[in-house]
This record gives sequence, C-alpha cells and structure tokens, in this order.
Amino acid sequence: MASLSDLLTTAKNIASAINGLAQTYVSVQGARILQNITTTTVVNGAAGRLAMVTVTTAGSSVGTIYDAAATGTTTRPIYTIPNTVGVVFVNLPVVYGIVVTPGTGQAVTVSYS
Repeated sequence: MASLSDLLTTAKNIASAINGLAQTYVSVQGARILQNITTTTVVNGAAGRLAMVTVTTAGSSVGTIYDAAATGTTTRPIYTIPNTVGVVFVNLPVVYGIVVTPGTGQAVTVSYS
C-alpha cells in the first residue's frame, strides 16, 4: 500500500505535468495579441512563435511577415499576408523576432508568443 507521502508526490507530479501542458498550449496558440497593424511594425523583438494572423481590412495588395527584430530587415520572410479578410493559423517559430508589413490599405491583427 502506498504511503501518504507517495500519494502526495504523485498528485504534485500530475499537477506539474498539467501545468506544463497548459503552458505549451498557450505558447502555441499565442499568448499575446497586437491589433490593427496598418504600417510596418516590430511585433516582437526576440525569438518566439507567430500563432495566428487575422486580416480585418483586405487592402489592395498582400503584405509580408518577417523573422526579424528591426523594420529594415526583410531578408527572412516567413508568411505572405493575403489581401482577403479572414483568420489564418500560421504557427511558425521565429528566431529573431516578428516584423509585420501590411499590404497597401491592409489592417491585420497577430497573435504571438
């Protein structure tokens, strides 16, 4: 028969595992949101994950999202923002950061971690 100490240790381990799963879920789904991006914007200046892109205003041309920490760095495009209204689950990791450059007339919202 298990002792009380063994049962409490097991309960603690289960709680820790559930917490780890919850943190992973939030990280993949995007823990933060930046809304109504209409000009080139540094969303995140460090490694992380681009979770979701929502185009709220279509505009007349497509935009681009870069793996970068500064607005002038356009050598690592990771996603082309369509010029149609809608939600897209991107779920891509970034090494340097996230820079969003909406297309002409576009407004977008991004979810990231």
